[in-house]
Amino acid sequence: MTDGTGGFDGAGPGSGGEPESSDSLKGFGEVVKAFRKRARLTQEQFAPQVRYSVPTVASIEQGRRFPPTDFIERAEEVLDAFGALRGAARHLSRRPGLASWFRQWAKLETEALSLYTYECRVVPGLLQTEAYARTLFLNHLPPFNDDQIEAQWAARAERQRLFRERPNTAFSFILEEHLFLRQTGGVGITRGLLDHVLEVAQLRNVEVQIMPLVRETHAGPDGPMQLLETPDNRWLGYCEGQESGQFISDSKIVSKLQMRYARMRSQALSLDDSLGLLQQMRGAL
Repeated sequence: MTDGTGGFDGAGPGSGGEPESSDSLKGFGEVVKAFRKRARLTQEQFAPQVRYSVPTVASIEQGRRFPPTDFIERAEEVLDAFGALRGAARHLSRRPGLASWFRQWAKLETEALSLYTYECRVVPGLLQTEAYARTLFLNHLPPFNDDQIEAQWAARAERQRLFRERPNTAFSFILEEHLFLRQTGGVGITRGLLDHVLEVAQLRNVEVQIMPLVRETHAGPDGPMQLLETPDNRWLGYCEGQESGQFISDSKIVSKLQMRYARMRSQALSLDDSLGLLQQMRGAL
């Protein structure tokens, strides 16, 4: 279970987890498009002015991507939108494929300076392949229908763009070795997952460490955690159970989580040794 229930990026049913309508996102996108055209700007001209890529601008205008706060503010200024974009953004409460308890965290991810993740249940959503994710979706109980599965994979794929669209964000992952030894979905899916994680780990802004199967001391017995640094250098935390998630802003509790994560970084294999172990597991399949 990670990133918002059951490895499903907050997309499980119940507790507000049903995939919801994206009408509000589409409406916001139409407002952005109208003001952009009023300013006689193409997407190619507009994108650098708001410091986002052309594909990202296109996704926002099409209602497929939740607009980050800095995009809204820059677009408001660039397009001289009379407060219309800020007003429309206040009604963006829905994100298809994300459960209600995870949306706040998912929004913060798009603006984070640093994002740390420890996971012991399934490979985190940001690192999953489509085949691995769909295996989790297909085995979920109660069963998802086809539309729910598609909405959840779309949300997962959208979040994974963060690696390349946020090259200045530092991503750190500590993963338990048994997540790969379990071979969820079979050998072929596990092989593809290992290839994918190894590829992502080559990015300059991504660090992947493996917590070995045998470890006499471990600072993470209380379960998975995520930590995030905001643009104003505040640290926040997120922990998740079945059908629920806990957003943590209390600085004392966040400090405890930081202490535990720092200790686990020292207990896990080094970056080079972690990649070596993943390559060894890949070769053994």
